[in-house]
Amino acid sequence: MTGTDDAWAAPMRLALDEARRALGSGDVPVGAVVLDPTGSVVSSAHNAREADADPTAHAEVLALRRASSVRGEWRLDGCTLVVTLEPCTMCAGALVLARVDRLVFGAYDAKAGAVGSLFDVVRDRRLNHRPEVVPGVLADEATTLLQDFFASHRRRRFPTSTELG
Repeated sequence: MTGTDDAWAAPMRLALDEARRALGSGDVPVGAVVLDPTGSVVSSAHNAREADADPTAHAEVLALRRASSVRGEWRLDGCTLVVTLEPCTMCAGALVLARVDRLVFGAYDAKAGAVGSLFDVVRDRRLNHRPEVVPGVLADEATTLLQDFFASHRRRRFPTSTELG
């Protein structure tokens, strides 16, 4: 673990705890936490697409909505979004529009990541706001959580002959 990881490990563990809550509804285990400028938790959320039948119910969007509600404003100046998985294009756009100062994420997402893997929305110079990015914090734990979920999901959909009995 690097020094950067040390600084963000505790909030990332909160995001990982939040991600595990998604498992109860069969949602992909992604968790997000919004911190205020002092480092206090303003809001947290986990994926709820399956639970809410809502394609926009990503952990980041839900956490940003809740943080804006708590703060009474849509601008989240000074805030940090900590999320277990690299945001997709929708979530990257949302955090830019919310004026989040910093994004901290765990696992990279080679298939849909919009913070360097597939796209780089948050650092696009054409946009009027570009947050600081701290990638790969507790990436092994975040990646393992996702890999275990998808392996279990595949086994339920396509059981092996030994699992069938």
